Amino acid sequence: MGTATAAAGTNWAKLRRRLGDRLVLPQDPGYDELRVPWNTIYEHRRPAAIARCVRPEDVQACLDFASHERIPVAARSGKHSYAAYSLPENGLVVDLAAMSAVAVSGNRARIGAGAQLLPVYEAVGAAGQALPAGTCRSVGIGGLTLGGGISVLGRRYGLTSDHLVSARIVTPDGCLRTASAHEEPDLYWALRGGGGGNFGIVTEFTFRTDPAPELTVFNLAYPPGASADVFDAWQGWMAEAPDELWSSCKVEAKPVSYPNVGGVYVGPRKNLLPLLDKMPAATREVHDMSYLETMRYYAGNPGPGSRFTASSRMLRHHVPGERVAGLMDGQDDGAILFDSFGGALARVAPDATAFPHRDARASAQIFIGAEKRTEAEARRILAGVRDGLGAGNTGYVNYIDPEMPDWPTAYYGRNLARLRKVARRYDPDRVLAFPQGL
Repeated sequence: MGTATAAAGTNWAKLRRRLGDRLVLPQDPGYDELRVPWNTIYEHRRPAAIARCVRPEDVQACLDFASHERIPVAARSGKHSYAAYSLPENGLVVDLAAMSAVAVSGNRARIGAGAQLLPVYEAVGAAGQALPAGTCRSVGIGGLTLGGGISVLGRRYGLTSDHLVSARIVTPDGCLRTASAHEEPDLYWALRGGGGGNFGIVTEFTFRTDPAPELTVFNLAYPPGASADVFDAWQGWMAEAPDELWSSCKVEAKPVSYPNVGGVYVGPRKNLLPLLDKMPAATREVHDMSYLETMRYYAGNPGPGSRFTASSRMLRHHVPGERVAGLMDGQDDGAILFDSFGGALARVAPDATAFPHRDARASAQIFIGAEKRTEAEARRILAGVRDGLGAGNTGYVNYIDPEMPDWPTAYYGRNLARLRKVARRYDPDRVLAFPQGL
C-alpha cells in the first residue's frame, strides 16, 4: 500500500480520542502555521496530522498509533531539520514544542525535548550555570543534542551531548525508558551523537552544567580577496590555540569572496589580546560579556525561515585557502562556516559516544541559498562546494544533506555498525524509518 493511500485510510478518530484537539489535521485551524518548516524549500510538504504533545503519554499514544497504522512518524522540536525529515509527507508529526520546561538545580538542568535554545540559555544562565549548545535561538535542544551539539564553548567544555546525564525516551514499542550510564547504557551511548529520530522519541534531557564563566567575544573583519590567506592563517592559529579559545571562520560567496573571523574566549580580555595579535585583521572588535549576554549575542534576532540547501564536511587536515576561496569566488548567496574543533572535543575517544569526529580540526557548514535559483541548481552548486573541499567522506548529521554521498559512513564513521545494532534492538520494525535513518 502506498504512503498516501495508507494515510487516507488511517483511523485518525482513534488517536483524537486520546489527544483531543491537540491532534491537528489538514482541515483544522492552524494546520498550515504549524506545518511550515524552517527550510521553506519543503513548505509544500503536507503531513497527514500534527500531534501537539504535552506529556510522555501523548508521545506513547502517537508511536503506538503509527506502529499499528503503519504510517510514517517523526519527532519535531525546533523545525530546523535541514532536509525537513521532521515533517514526513502523509505522516504523523510528533510536535514536542509544548514540552519545553527548563528546571535548573545545582549543576543539573532538566530540559524538555521541545525547548528552543534561547529559553534554555535564559533559564540556565539565570541560575549562574552554563551549558555548551548551539547558537540559533529557535533550534530545538532535542535534535541538537542527539546529533552531538557544536558550541561556541566547545573547545573548553565539549559537545552538548558530552554533558548529557540521562534522557527519558519513548521507544517504538511504546515504553518510556530512562537511558543513562547505568540504565539502557547502549541506548545512552547511541543518543550522544547518533542522530535524531533513530531510536525513539526523547521527551526530556538531564544535563550536567558548569558554573557560568566570564567571556570575551571578538570579531575580526577582512577585505574581499583575503579569503585564501585568512583561511590558511586561521587554520594554523587554531591548531596552536588554548582550549579557552573557540573561533569560526566564515567565507562569504561574492564575485570576490571575503572572510570574517569571530569567536569566544573563556576568560578576561587581557589574556585574549596577545592571542588576537597573532591573527591581524583590518578591523577588530572585542567585548567583555557574561555567559548569558554571549548566548543572546549569538542567538541573533528572530525571523522567518528561508529557502536554502546545506551540507557539511569535517576537516581532519589542513585545507588550502586557495581551494576554499576558489569555491566561493564568483558565487552568489552562499557561505562556508568553519567552526574550530580540538580541545575538550578531542579528548573523548571516538567510540566513547556515538559522535565519531573527535579528531576533526574543524567542521565546515555549507549554505547555498535557493531564493533566487531553483532547488536543483542550488544543490548542484552545493555538491560542487562540498566535494571540492577535499575533506574526505565525512559530514555532521545535524547539518543533514539528503544528497550526501554514502551518508551512513559520512555521519557515523566507525560507529555505524554499533549504531545499527542499537537501532535494530529498539526499533526492529522500523517504525521510525526515514530516508537517512539507521
